[in-house]
Amino acid sequence: MLTVREYTSGDWPALWAIMEPVFRAGETYAFDPAITEAEAQRVWIEVPAATYVAVDETGMLLGTYYIKPNQPGLGAHVCNCGYIVAAAARGQGIASRLCEHSQDEARRLGFRAMQFNLVVSTNTGAVRLWQQLGFPIVGTLPGAFKHPRLGYVDAYVMYKQLVD
Repeated sequence: MLTVREYTSGDWPALWAIMEPVFRAGETYAFDPAITEAEAQRVWIEVPAATYVAVDETGMLLGTYYIKPNQPGLGAHVCNCGYIVAAAARGQGIASRLCEHSQDEARRLGFRAMQFNLVVSTNTGAVRLWQQLGFPIVGTLPGAFKHPRLGYVDAYVMYKQLVD
């Protein structure tokens, strides 16, 4: 049984253990692979409007997402989210659950749309999943991501209207 709930400060050690290898790999997020733990906590916990975690029935943390306005002021009705699933928990539908939860939360928080600004084209699993969940690619940013092994690769902007 998977539960998605708001992050609490006691979640940080387990959350950082999930996030750190993803950031260090440098294949899916634009953060510096040498990001400090304090900076990661700032960008994932302090800056967003809210952060959520997915836990199993034992309380083990399996994934996370944040939600925040994509732009200030006149663009603040569109949100942006970031998602990470623990390596050992991938392929179990957790990212789908997190994305569905984030869309419900976005509507609850008054956001009218959701935009993913930099979906790395080589992250084919994420691209496919976001498309299945109703996020078409609305733009391609040629060579916008510097992949550690593949060099400069394209990134996509993906967008979904949440309310009519």
